[in-house]
Amino acid sequence: MLQIAIIGYGYWGKNLVRNFYNLPDSKLALVIDQDANRLKTVQQLYPHVEVSTSIDDAFKNHNIDAVVIATPVFTHYALAKEALLSGKHVLVEKPMTASSAEAKELIDLALSRGKLIMPDHTFLYTGAVQKMKELVTNGTVGNIQYIDSTRINLGLFQPDINVLWDLAPHDLSICDYLIEQKPYSVQATGISHTNNGIENVAYLTVNYENNLIAHFNCSWTSPVKVRSMLIGGDKKMISYNDLEATEKIKVYDTGYDLKTEEEKTKIMVDYRVGDIYVPKLDGTEALSALAKDFVQSILHNQTPRSHAELGLTVVQVLEAAQKSIKQKGQEVIL
Repeated sequence: MLQIAIIGYGYWGKNLVRNFYNLPDSKLALVIDQDANRLKTVQQLYPHVEVSTSIDDAFKNHNIDAVVIATPVFTHYALAKEALLSGKHVLVEKPMTASSAEAKELIDLALSRGKLIMPDHTFLYTGAVQKMKELVTNGTVGNIQYIDSTRINLGLFQPDINVLWDLAPHDLSICDYLIEQKPYSVQATGISHTNNGIENVAYLTVNYENNLIAHFNCSWTSPVKVRSMLIGGDKKMISYNDLEATEKIKVYDTGYDLKTEEEKTKIMVDYRVGDIYVPKLDGTEALSALAKDFVQSILHNQTPRSHAELGLTVVQVLEAAQKSIKQKGQEVIL
C-alpha cells in the first residue's frame, strides 16, 4: 500500500486530502502546511493522519512513497525536484511548473530515477471530457476544425501569475487530450488593470496544422461566471457547459458543405441543421478518478491519462503566450 504525503492544505489541497484519504491501495500518511490552524482542521477531520509544518518531513521519511504538491506555481519546481531526488513519485498541481525548462528537467529527472511525475489536470477525468474524447475518437465529430473556449468570472486576482496561467491550463489540457497533436504557434493579447503587469483579462489563439484553430477567453473581471467550450467538427459539433448540472454536453448534427462552382469567385454553402443529442455522463468525481489513476500508474508502471508530456505542452503554450502578450500579440512559434 502506497504511503502518500500531501504538501499544502489550501483551497485545492483540501480536496486532494479528502480524495486520497478515501482511496484504496494507498494510505494518506502525512499532510504538511505552514498554517497551524489548517493542520488542526486536518487532525479533527482525519485523526489518523500525521501533520507537520516542515516540508522536509515528507522528503526525509523513507516510508513515504509519493508526494502530492498543492502549493503556488513558483514553488512547484523546487518541491517536485526535491521529492524526486528523495526517491518519491510526484503529483503536482497545474500548471506543472513556471517554465518549460523546469518541466523538461523534472521529466528527465523522473525518468532517470524511475519515478512518476504527473500534473494534476483534473478536467481530463470528468465525465464530460471523457464523453467528448469518445465522440472524437469514434469519428462522430469528424475532423475537428475549431475549439472556442470561455472561462471567465469575477475571480481571485493571483499575485504571481496572470489570468492565462491561472485559468487556461484547464482548457489547454482538454485540447491537448482531444486533439492529440502539438500546436505550432500561439498569439495572445492581454491587459492589466491593476498596474502590476499581471494581466487579468487575456485572449489566446493556438494554431495547429490542417487549418485547426483554438481560441481561449480568460478573465478575472467578468460579472458572470462562464465555463464553456465549443468544438466544431466537419460531421457534428459539441457544446460543453461545465456549469450545467445535468446537460453539460450537447451534440449538434449541424454543419455545412461547400459546393464547387466553375466561377471560383462564388462560394456556395449548404447548411445542415439536424437533431440535438444530450448524452448520459459518468458522474464519478473527477479528482477521485485522478487520484486513483496516480496510484494505479505507480503500482502498475503505466502512463496516466494526465501525463507529464501533456503538462509540458501546457506550460510551453503558456510561456509562449506570455511572450506574445509582451510583444503586443505577435505570433510565437513553438
